[in-house]
Amino acid sequence: MSNVDRDVQGYSFGQIILAAVAGLVGFAVLYLAVAKLFGIADPIEVAEPLAALAKVEENIKPVAVIEVAEVNAGAEAGKNGAEVVKAVCVMCHGAGLMNAPKIGDNAQWAPRIAQGYETLVKHAIEGIRTMPARGGSPALTDDEVARAVAEMANASGAKFKAPEAKAAESTAAETAVSATAPAESGVVATPVAAGKSGEEVYKAVCLMCHGSGLMNAPKFGDNAQWEPRIKQGYETLVNNAVNGIRMMPAKGGNPALSDDEVAGAVKYMANAAGAGF
Repeated sequence: MSNVDRDVQGYSFGQIILAAVAGLVGFAVLYLAVAKLFGIADPIEVAEPLAALAKVEENIKPVAVIEVAEVNAGAEAGKNGAEVVKAVCVMCHGAGLMNAPKIGDNAQWAPRIAQGYETLVKHAIEGIRTMPARGGSPALTDDEVARAVAEMANASGAKFKAPEAKAAESTAAETAVSATAPAESGVVATPVAAGKSGEEVYKAVCLMCHGSGLMNAPKFGDNAQWEPRIKQGYETLVNNAVNGIRMMPAKGGNPALSDDEVAGAVKYMANAAGAGF
């Protein structure tokens, strides 16, 4: 028998088991080395960063989410007669400017009331003599003008029935707060209302006088008429427009305007006539 045969016969059972285990361990080490080399990550090692990432996402999650939900706008209610009179008509009809019948003067209104409600509304919408169409406020609807006519005429002896305002179903859009945090988080969505631009205020309020130069108002775009006023300075012009001066009522007869809206209209008109405000 050879020496090799004698060596094999000399191994014990325990030595064979130990050799097998060592082989398995070596194979496992080799597998992990290859996995590392080719980017194959250990499942245990992958789970740990994923858990950490989930933790980070949970920590940076916002306390609340602001969502803007579009809502189909229903029929707008529109302004009632009193609101239109206060915002547009009172400038002339309150003091009787340009031969406008004063509100509450039955004698002045009687011959007009005798013409009928439909005729008065038609005149108010289209304009007549020195009164501009829609009182110089083109944004008014026919129904709003009709309500204003009834409001003034009824305060002066008439008994006209104005068109009723339709109930508004909703506004054009609503701001909704979706609270993904407890109520005590104190998150509140506050809409910010934007004022009218200078051009919008001019067209709705100032155009009636400044468009044609009524009551000595400087005409829009007339540099010669605006020059001495521009020299007074922007602050002075704004102060005069806000508080009123001579025949011009405060805020052009529209007290609903903010000071900033009036200032924007002053800038718009003055700059159209050569100013650099």
